[in-house]
Amino acid sequence: MLNQNQTPLLDTLTTLAAHPHAPFYTPGHKRGAGIPKPLAEAFGKDVFHADLPELTELDNLFAPSGVIQQAQQLAAEAFGASQTWFLVNGSTCGIEAAILATCRSGDKIILPRNVHSSAIAGLILSGAMPIFINPEYDPILDIAHSITPLSVQTALEQHPDTKAVMMVYPTYYGVCQDMRAIARITHEYNIPLLVDEAHGAHFAFHPELPIPALVAGADLTVQSIHKTLGAMTQASMLHTQGNRVDSSRVSKALQLVQSTSPSYLLLASLDAARQQMALHGKDLMSRTLELSSEASHRIGQIPGLSVLNFPPSPPPPISPSSFIALDKTRLTVTVSGLGMTGFAADEILEEQLGVTCEFPSLQHLTFIISLGNTQEDIEQLVQGFTTLALHRTPPPNPLPARREGGQEITTWDYMRISPREAFFAATEALSLEKTRDRICAEIVCPYPPGIPLLMPGEVITKSAIEYLQQIQGMGGFITGCADLSLKSLKVVQ
Repeated sequence: MLNQNQTPLLDTLTTLAAHPHAPFYTPGHKRGAGIPKPLAEAFGKDVFHADLPELTELDNLFAPSGVIQQAQQLAAEAFGASQTWFLVNGSTCGIEAAILATCRSGDKIILPRNVHSSAIAGLILSGAMPIFINPEYDPILDIAHSITPLSVQTALEQHPDTKAVMMVYPTYYGVCQDMRAIARITHEYNIPLLVDEAHGAHFAFHPELPIPALVAGADLTVQSIHKTLGAMTQASMLHTQGNRVDSSRVSKALQLVQSTSPSYLLLASLDAARQQMALHGKDLMSRTLELSSEASHRIGQIPGLSVLNFPPSPPPPISPSSFIALDKTRLTVTVSGLGMTGFAADEILEEQLGVTCEFPSLQHLTFIISLGNTQEDIEQLVQGFTTLALHRTPPPNPLPARREGGQEITTWDYMRISPREAFFAATEALSLEKTRDRICAEIVCPYPPGIPLLMPGEVITKSAIEYLQQIQGMGGFITGCADLSLKSLKVVQ
């Protein structure tokens, strides 16, 4: 057992930041002496004393043998991994590295269609060919949940030469599927299960939270420590266990997708966040769960509002295997009963009532309740929804579903060429209406949650065009495409 009280990386950085000397190394602001005056006035100079490069005492992120190695070993023990890598380019680089470490050009990888855009970047970088599985879909709430064990089994039977399976756990809405069963099926083919656990870093620290990916049998998982724990934005971790993923390939892949000038402020925040959870995680999560439970109960009592719960009530017309647990710290409130969209509700809450959600969608608002929230935050949240309910109008006609066929246990069949081939192909820009049945050449992504609606190599369908227009017309934000006005899209010539 390692001493989880230690913070070797943070301690060393703190010592060096306080050590007086003449700096003739990067960064150019020289320990804060040269930062712009507005920046100093906004944040003070102290933090810039610790904005240091890879000095000898601070170790090397790509070949750690000192304090970074010690900090990563402590994190591996705390999160239940065999090996852990610190990430300063967010979970994005971890997802990209996971695909690069397990798939070569032309290799098949099975993954849900509602993956984050970082997985698409990983496909482009690696040249892997995606075998997409339709996620289970709740047409009443218009929420895509996840893939099921049966859908993974079917895909593997159809594509036994697959090199890896990737899944999202939990979804952006906090929904968890039967990962134990999916891991067991995947391992029958002696291939690794890769998990985008960006929103589940806190699972390891309380028994009332869903089972962590590693405990459920994942071979590799990527966690955004900044999303639900106490690290700085962009600070994440990649964990592995077992021998199905080559650790040397992970290290090589991370050298391709991480900065060669890593921020030690981000790295030290990972060290500190790990210590905080190792020592106080259960107590912190207990308090967080109490706040979340209170918010869920009180908001659920407001007329016109409902809260996503587990088990769902009423149960959706889908297989229960795609929804076997819910992260109770994730709060999704359906506002369509107020006669407004999630986008409209978000605008009122943020601009008039001082409440900002994680992301709005057509019918819902989703909130992350974490160890940083307070009782005062919950009061403001509940009061905000109480006031919002006063804007209630007769509900409009039901909003159309985003995609047809979402309940089928089939692989996604709109890919025509690999994402990499489409990304590097000659392209042309066409007006949106003329792109139907053409092969998309760019990532088109309503954000957040950062799940691409269209990606390079995929055929553009009528329903996709209509949904994009609907999202934009209702105030949603589209990213990834060159023409952010969405008047045109790039397609393969």
